[in-house]
Amino acid sequence: MFGVVFIAGYLFSTLSQTRNALDNRHGLQAFVFVVFAVYFVWFWAKGQTLAMKTWHIRVVDANGLPITQQRALLRYLLSWMWFLPSLAASWMMGLSATEGALVTMGWVVIWAILARFHPQRQFWHDAWAGTRLITSITPPKAKRLTSIKAAVSRPS
Repeated sequence: MFGVVFIAGYLFSTLSQTRNALDNRHGLQAFVFVVFAVYFVWFWAKGQTLAMKTWHIRVVDANGLPITQQRALLRYLLSWMWFLPSLAASWMMGLSATEGALVTMGWVVIWAILARFHPQRQFWHDAWAGTRLITSITPPKAKRLTSIKAAVSRPS
């Protein structure tokens, strides 16, 4: 995600000719929000983000089928439940950045624990979006497997 944020920030700064990081701050935040949406919706509709491939996780619908872009967008919007409630509360209470960060970290822990109360122990944004995460280990390609079998069966 660092690369995505870096490229998005550079692109926004170049196109808007922003000279100071605090100028156009809300515009940059909105732009990065949209860029994240495109990134996650695109990859979730394909099944996995790059990090999900590393961890062998795939997102599917309730029936185990690939999700549509509309469902991926819904999942993206609902996934903000990890942060929006605490950020909104911090803003309304006028908390400092440190206090807001502590409230947000506390909320993230609470939100993660709430998954334990779901019947299938999945995150609530997944349940509301009609998606779920599954383990996805792809078998080795047949050609590679055939060459390995041939190498093993050769007499030495």
